[in-house]
Formats: sequence, C-alpha cells, structure tokens
Amino acid sequence: MKATQTMLFTQIEDVIKSLDTKTITEERKAILQPLIDYIQSKASTNQSIRINFICTHNSRRSHLSQIWAQTMANYFNIKNVFTYSGGTEATALFPMVAETLKNNGFLVKTISEGNNPVYSIKYTDNEHPIIGFSKKLDDDFNPKSEFAAVMTCSQADGGCPFIAGAEKRTPITFEDPKAFDNTPQQAEKYNERSIQIATELFYIFSLIN
Repeated sequence: MKATQTMLFTQIEDVIKSLDTKTITEERKAILQPLIDYIQSKASTNQSIRINFICTHNSRRSHLSQIWAQTMANYFNIKNVFTYSGGTEATALFPMVAETLKNNGFLVKTISEGNNPVYSIKYTDNEHPIIGFSKKLDDDFNPKSEFAAVMTCSQADGGCPFIAGAEKRTPITFEDPKAFDNTPQQAEKYNERSIQIATELFYIFSLIN
C-alpha cells in the first residue's frame, strides 16, 4: 500500500482497517471496473480526477460516496482527486447521514442552518473540509466538464441517460437506507450502507497505480 498523504483521524483509520473487500462479489467488481479504469487513465497521465456522484435527491448515498471517495484517495495517496455530489433535484442532506459520518470518525460541523443545511466534513486536520449540502448535479459547485458521473441510485440512473459534460457515465447503485427511516434499525442500516460504500471505494482506489 502507498504511504498515506496525511494522517486521517484515528477512528476513520480504524474503520478503514476493518473493511473486508472479500465481501465484494465478482459481479459487483465488474460494475466497479469502469470507474477504476477511468481513475487509472487520469492518474497515469497526471490529469485531474473529478468524480460527481449523482442520486435523485443528493441526500444520502451520493454524499456518502463523495466523502468516502475523497477519503480513500487521500488514504492511498492518489493525487489530484476531486469528488462532488449532486441530484436530479435538491432537497437536504439527511441528518442521519451526518450522524453516521460522525460515528465513522469524521468531524462534522453545521455551518449553515435552514431547509438545506450546509455541513463542513473533515477526515483529517490538514486538508480542506468537504462541503456537504444538497444540490442539483449541474450546480455551480460542481464541475461542468472533464468528470466521471457515477449514478448511485437506480432512479437517477434511469432518469438521467445523459449527463452534460461528463467524460464517463457509469452506474454504481446502492440500496437506499431511507427505507429504514423512523425504524429501530435506522442507525444500523445507515452504517451498513456507509461501510459498503467505503469498502467498494477502498477496493477501487487500492487498485490505482
């Protein structure tokens, strides 16, 4: 494994060390391969690697993917990786996502209240925080060209056959933990989804040379 770029928060390091890529099936690895190929092609030519994770509401899976992808790029010392997220519509980052990230060791602060709160999310002391809030996929916060669009939910995948400006469009869909909102299993299921996403992004970035 490559040396880490900066020290991640200890609890995040512990989570990463507990991930088991053997839980990823061969069928799932085939789904992940196009994103691996895209990242590798950029890394091999020292180009910026921009990845926009897209879901319907930009409230759950797309944020977890964005944050874990940026963290894994740092962990494996893959340079010039910039991760984003967006939706086909803007709603709000669901509070349980922020809570799940805190439980995984991220430093999460609310920097703006309201119907669509804005969060500062840090994985290490010495890198810029990720700014988390719900936005449309073509928001000014996101890249307009030279990026990979990763569809993290089947609804957005089916509803957005074309993403303007994307060099690559690939579906890597996850089950929605929203199904467990307001149930006793809510926290467990959100954590389960966070760990699945972390595991798959660990696998992806571990293969980049």
